[in-house]
Amino acid sequence: MKITKFGQCCLLIETKGKRILTDPGSYSIEAHSRLKNLDCVFFTHEHQDHYHLESLKIIIENNPQAIIYTNTSVDDLLKKENIIHTLIKHGDSVSLGEITIVGIGEKHAMVHSEIPLSENTGYMIDDLWYPGDAFTNPERELRVLALPVTGPWLKISESVDYAILLKPKFAFPVHDFKRSGIDHSTPAKILPLHEIEFVPMIEGETKEF
Repeated sequence: MKITKFGQCCLLIETKGKRILTDPGSYSIEAHSRLKNLDCVFFTHEHQDHYHLESLKIIIENNPQAIIYTNTSVDDLLKKENIIHTLIKHGDSVSLGEITIVGIGEKHAMVHSEIPLSENTGYMIDDLWYPGDAFTNPERELRVLALPVTGPWLKISESVDYAILLKPKFAFPVHDFKRSGIDHSTPAKILPLHEIEFVPMIEGETKEF
């Protein structure tokens, strides 16, 4: 599995002959707008750092064959734009050649008790777990974890404990705002003690897992 990180939670996942894009949002427009030969695009939820309508239109223009998958919150937005897509809810699965992708989870992590929870659907993509903005336990064996490490809904201690709970072989950081200057030293220090290899990734970098 080869993963290229374009920023925030926008990932190009290349595995078993398929090219899968996750959450092309407003923080990675320049990079993801140039992509070609995509098989599918997955959205976890509607927040602008994960979903950006104008760049999605460019992606569709450059990749008319790509299938758009999303949950109910983005489904409503795409219907208004007459953009063809497929709804995937918690527990639903789709097959892409040799790959099985399962939608897991229903709610975004809490930012504050007075802010209603938006929807969030994570995706098990083969043996990679991409949770979106939540600490959902997929209750499945996984090899690679896309680990959220910063944001208004988490602390780094929670991120580290989440990885320890799920026990992947590899974890790499996502949801690490480019402007935050985040320090990855805590997961890099703690996770190897639990036999989890933490793989730092910066924007534009590609890693093999």
